[in-house]
Amino acid sequence: MTLLLSRRDLEFLLYDWLDAESLHSEHSRETFDAVLDLAAEVAAEHFAPHNKRADAEEPTFDGGRVHMIPEVRKALDVLAQTGLVASSTELPHVVSTAAFAYFQAANPGTWAYPFLTIAAANLLRAHGTPEQVETYVEPMVEGRFHGTMCLSEPQAGSSLADITTRAEPQADGTYRLFGNKMWISAGEHELGENIVHLVLAKIPGGPPGVKGISLFLVPKLLPDGRRNDIALAGLNHKMGYRGTTNTLLNFGEGAGAVGQLVGPEHGGLACMFHMMNEARVGVGAGAAALGYTGYLKSLDYARTRTQGRATSAKDPAAPPVPIIEHPDVRRMLLAQKCYAEGALALVLYCGRLLDDQNTGPDPDRARLLLDVLTPIAKSWPSQWCVAANDLAIQVHGGYGYTREYDVEQHYRDNRLNPIHEGTHGIQALDLLGRKVVIQGGAGLALLREIVAATCARATTGEAAELAAQLDAVWDRIVAVTARIHADPHPERLADATTYLEAVGHAAVAWIWLEQYLACGDRDEPFHRGKRQAARYFFRRELPRTGPQLDLLAALDRTTVEMEPDWF
Repeated sequence: MTLLLSRRDLEFLLYDWLDAESLHSEHSRETFDAVLDLAAEVAAEHFAPHNKRADAEEPTFDGGRVHMIPEVRKALDVLAQTGLVASSTELPHVVSTAAFAYFQAANPGTWAYPFLTIAAANLLRAHGTPEQVETYVEPMVEGRFHGTMCLSEPQAGSSLADITTRAEPQADGTYRLFGNKMWISAGEHELGENIVHLVLAKIPGGPPGVKGISLFLVPKLLPDGRRNDIALAGLNHKMGYRGTTNTLLNFGEGAGAVGQLVGPEHGGLACMFHMMNEARVGVGAGAAALGYTGYLKSLDYARTRTQGRATSAKDPAAPPVPIIEHPDVRRMLLAQKCYAEGALALVLYCGRLLDDQNTGPDPDRARLLLDVLTPIAKSWPSQWCVAANDLAIQVHGGYGYTREYDVEQHYRDNRLNPIHEGTHGIQALDLLGRKVVIQGGAGLALLREIVAATCARATTGEAAELAAQLDAVWDRIVAVTARIHADPHPERLADATTYLEAVGHAAVAWIWLEQYLACGDRDEPFHRGKRQAARYFFRRELPRTGPQLDLLAALDRTTVEMEPDWF
């Protein structure tokens, strides 16, 4: 039995709930199961074994080359030979999301290389020229080339309007890029034949701010084999994902880095959002996977570790019991189950929406719903699966924070995800400031409609009670949203993060009600556990939204009125 993910849960989510079998007429469940089998096998045998070594012996830079342990290249070569990445374009996105979650759980540091490459290849498919696709995308999906996204700069951080990297047009139709890019994951290595950098830069004379940003394909090696004018200035050293090179890159120390325009001039940010939004859901999936494997490992530990006796035991000579017998340990395990299984279900639902957007009967509806859920799918797992990893450490007791056990690394790796691809604050501003108001609030109205439809299916017994509770919370969210946007103060978004947390919890409560209903009247231990987790979430987690919505409705200005010199 693997402690990476629960295959039983994946099958329940894919087939009992999301009906993945109906998505692709050319593939059957047998095909999907074979893909999951292969992913689980490769992840367990070639990615997981070097996870701890890659963390302890992170990449180094000697001023000329990056050095890393050989197991990383070996694992990526095995992955390329399987064809999993290449075949993922032919599978429903929800199935490939489930398959790739095995790698995210096994070794996020090594998986980061194909993860970024897949997203970069998908961007080029959507916005690149036929020549760019032929020259670069095919080798990328074959595992011979790798990809990156180069957005941030040392002086600008997440404020892309302030980037200064410039792209000078050339007579031959190419551009020469000059500037510095920071926090570029997988920015330099020797794991393949080439690295394809997707770089945001400004063409001189363009409009100011984000409207003047263009996107460029800038390869490490030019088609004739020469090294492009891209220099590694140094490696950053993070608390997690330590197997992934994280770089500061200098473009154009000499004549300029040769780049090709992707998409229209000054339309680069819109193109880049194709990769950014995919990466955001992918970060949420990675957070869910790390929360899930930490949960399974702490569950396994709790079942085998004996310590103490039941509170009702009177005989001090009685043998100690497995710690899972202690109520507080069961509390921690149940919280982890809620967070990890809820997060995985959320990101798989987003995968299903992407399939509906591409091949469904109403792609605009799916796109609108996915737009609203993307900041939640990125941030909710990144917050609450870190909390799950924290509980996994606690279940292990003193062993939990030692490097001899896996869970301390899972926590460190996962703690990066609340920052990866935009912090909680950025996702919150996106949700409250844009996603719930675009098209006159159509996105929020659609999500509310979807939740209401689920509640309408819960007509009897406990399910009806849960539905009534959820309906009331969502009615409150709609009312509070309207109140916030009726506020004339420009600082009305100051508590956007509180809003993101409340709406995120309400969205995952809906996911749990969906799972409750998907169990039907089946009464196996698996289904009993699902229903108990749903009860836990509704009784102990969903009520968190009450004080949060009260605070939001009050339009509290405490943080806004705090002066910088008062700190």
